This record gives sequence, structure tokens and C-alpha cells, in this order.
Amino acid sequence: MASVVHRCRVLVIGTGFSGLGIAIQLRKRGRDDFILLEKAHEVGGTWRENTYPGCACDVPSHLYSFSFEPNPGWTQMWSGQKEIFHYLLGLVDKYDLRPNIDFGQKTTGGYWDGEEQRWHIRTESGDEFVTQFVVSGIGALHIPNFPDLPGRDTFEGAAFHSAQWDHDYDLRDKRVAVIGTGASAIQFVPEILGEVAELQIYQRTPAWVTPRMNFDIPAGARRLFGRVPLARRMFRAAVYWIHESVVLGFNGHPRLIRPIEDVAKWNLDKSITDPDMRRKLTPSYSIGCKRILGSDDYYPALNSPKTQVITEGIAEIRPDGIIAGDGTEREVDAIIYATGFHVTDGFESIDFTGIDGRHLAGEWAEDGIQTHLGITVAGYPNAFFLLGPNTGLGHNSVVFMIESQIRYVLELMDEIDRRGAASAVVRPSAQHEFNSEIQRRLARGVWSNGGCVSWYLDSSGVNRTIWPGSTVRYWRATRSVDLGDFEFSPG
Repeated sequence: MASVVHRCRVLVIGTGFSGLGIAIQLRKRGRDDFILLEKAHEVGGTWRENTYPGCACDVPSHLYSFSFEPNPGWTQMWSGQKEIFHYLLGLVDKYDLRPNIDFGQKTTGGYWDGEEQRWHIRTESGDEFVTQFVVSGIGALHIPNFPDLPGRDTFEGAAFHSAQWDHDYDLRDKRVAVIGTGASAIQFVPEILGEVAELQIYQRTPAWVTPRMNFDIPAGARRLFGRVPLARRMFRAAVYWIHESVVLGFNGHPRLIRPIEDVAKWNLDKSITDPDMRRKLTPSYSIGCKRILGSDDYYPALNSPKTQVITEGIAEIRPDGIIAGDGTEREVDAIIYATGFHVTDGFESIDFTGIDGRHLAGEWAEDGIQTHLGITVAGYPNAFFLLGPNTGLGHNSVVFMIESQIRYVLELMDEIDRRGAASAVVRPSAQHEFNSEIQRRLARGVWSNGGCVSWYLDSSGVNRTIWPGSTVRYWRATRSVDLGDFEFSPG
């Protein structure tokens, strides 16, 4: 089939929270000349891909949703995957976004044409999209990470990643190995325990797990939130400030979050009575250095006689089992990889060529990921990143960050139109100043001084993921565009 050239004003890559959020705001502003590219055949991003048993958000529902599109009907304090996914589907229908979405289009890269002042974005289908503005809404948690283990490809049983759950495989009465003990594992391990015959948990580093009992939001409260918007806004604000209150503890004042660590220790002590098991599950690093997890049923699942927690590492995977680092071989029918995602190298996969043939992936691989405010990059005009580098959070809702970024991007687009310009590109000096300041702040944080190695860090040990500070500070930094940070090209 011959390739097709499409033209639009704004091209958005991805239809998760970021992509749908900016599409909604474009439509609200009357900017209808936009296309969303989606590699799959449905919207939803993370919440379409992750369908493992027990999948849920660890941020309260009323906070993990757009302030400009509230849902008074959230049924649980921490909603499950299905409810969040249907929230996003509802937004697509409300704003009639499907005609603007091109499904089954995986981008392979693109280049900036300086004479034309347009981006040319390519897809695997061979199609080309010519656009004035390109917005990347791909996020960081979309490329499953499989560990490089000897013999992994020789295993003859079922093997899949938690983000690619095989619902056709029946776990009943199977010997199942779970590799990894992070945010997804603590959710699905209790869910599958009742089905399996044996559960082997291969843990590299224990997590801090605080108690959290999810609960239904009463029907009366849901009716109140629907009829009295102020009540819903006040509830959301209370949840927001509770989460925001711990930010100083993450950023150079660890004593302030020590009470949370004490609660996590109490949770472990009351749940795990065996001293050897308790030793295996006690982290050696400060709380917050890795993602803090919440669960009331993970530790009880580890107490089950069906469960073994193996901390000796993995020496080799064989066709019918796993050999641990101490030489013990255990037979297994299925392996579930709960090993997270390619985070920082996921950003590096963006194959953009900018001014004077500059190659974004190459620059980031060589010099480290650098942006301005996590949104724009020097040398790449009219290209924007939503939930880009150093805008992730360890304490609050990233949807808040996405909204701040959307507002910033749309203001810059409006300024380009107001000036009659064709493009804007951030000045290298502004980008350098931002990165120097952010790395200086990160050096004081728990992620750098907490005694752990986490997915927040790139291969050089530099934090390219987390925003070091309050979300209020980020809101202030992005609430208006500093026009002196940009160079504008005439139209």
C-alpha cells in the first residue's frame, strides 16, 4: 500500500491521560485541526495495557483525574484499572475525539524542516504526518522491561510480563514464579494466590509497604459530589494537600518522613512473624528512595504456606525451572515478570531530528536527558513533551503535572499565533539553567541519598525522572511562559 501524507496543525502522539488531556483542551479552544496517533487500537495508554489481576492506581481516584473533567461517581477511594479506563473512554465520547484519532499508527521518528517550518513524523505503516506542532504524550511507563537473565529464552512454560498479562493462560494448580516485587507484584500476588499450587517470589530488593485498605465511596457521598460541586472540590483539595504535605521529607529533610517509615516497619512486624522472612522483607534504604507501596494483603500472601520468598537472585532459567543464586533449582510451570518498564531509556527511544540535523536520541544517550521544564528541548522547535523528563512524582498525582504542562504548551502556541510566528524554540541557556538547578535540588533528595538504586535513575545514576519539590512549585514555574526563554521564527 502506498504511503499517505497527512497534514494538520497539531499532532499528538499517544492517547493516555496526556494525549487525551491536550486534545480536550484543544477542542475546548476551538482548535480542531489536530490528529492523535495511537499505536494500539483503543485509547487509554497505561490503563489500556495493564490488565493484570488487582491492577489499580495508588493515587486516590478524585486526584488521579482531570480537575477540568471531574468524576463525582468514583466508586472506590483507589480505583481499579477498569474504572479508570472507562473514565478515559467517557472523555473520548464526550468530546467526540475518535474522528481525530488514527489507530494502529506507531511512530518511528521524524524531522524538522527548517524551510517549511514543519515537523514530518513517520509511522511504521509508511504514512507521513506534516504538522506545525508535535506533542509527545507517550509517557515513560509504556515499554515493558524484561531482565537479561541467562537462559530466559529457553523456558518452555508460559512466560509473560505483568503489563502483557496472558488472560488465556489458566494459573489454577500451577507452580508460578514471580520475578520482581514492585508496584504491580504487590497487587496481583494476593489475587492469584488462591488459584496457584505454589508461588515462588524472586525478590531483588524489598519495598517499603505501608498499610492501605481500599474502601468503597458511599453512594450518598457520590450523590453529594454530583449535586454539590463545592463538596467534591473540597474533598479533592483535602486529598491533594495530605499528599503534598510529605514533599519536604522527600527533598532534603528525611526526618519528616520517618514517621511513615515507622508505620511501614509496624506493618511488616505485625504481618510477618517469622524472623527470617521479616529480615528478607526489611529494606536497607530510607523510605522514599524507591517508590512507596501500599497494601493490606501483600504481606499476608507472603505468609501463605504456598509462598516462598527467594532473595538469593537468579543464576539461570532452564526449560522447566529456575536456578537461584545459591544453586537451588525449583521447577516451575509459569513465569510472570513484574519487572517494571524502560523509563529513562524509553525517553531516549524518541527518534526526532531537529535543527541542523541534531538527533535527539543520540544527544540524550550521550549527554543525558535534558529539557526545559520537562516540556521543550533546545534545538527542537514546536516539539513538546507531556509528563516528560524530571516531571514524575513520588508523592502526588502526575495528572496535576500534566494539566500544568498542557496549560503551558497551549499558551506558547497562542503566543506563536499572536506574533504571527511559525515556531518557537527554547534557548540553550534557559535549558541549561533549569537542568543545573533541578540536579542541584535532586542531589539533596532521598532518591540520591537514601541508599538505593531505583528506576528513577538513568544508566549513569542521574535522576532524570523525578520533579524535586512541590507540585505547587511546578505550577508556579509553568503557569505562564517566560517569553525570554524562547526564540521565535517569523511565519
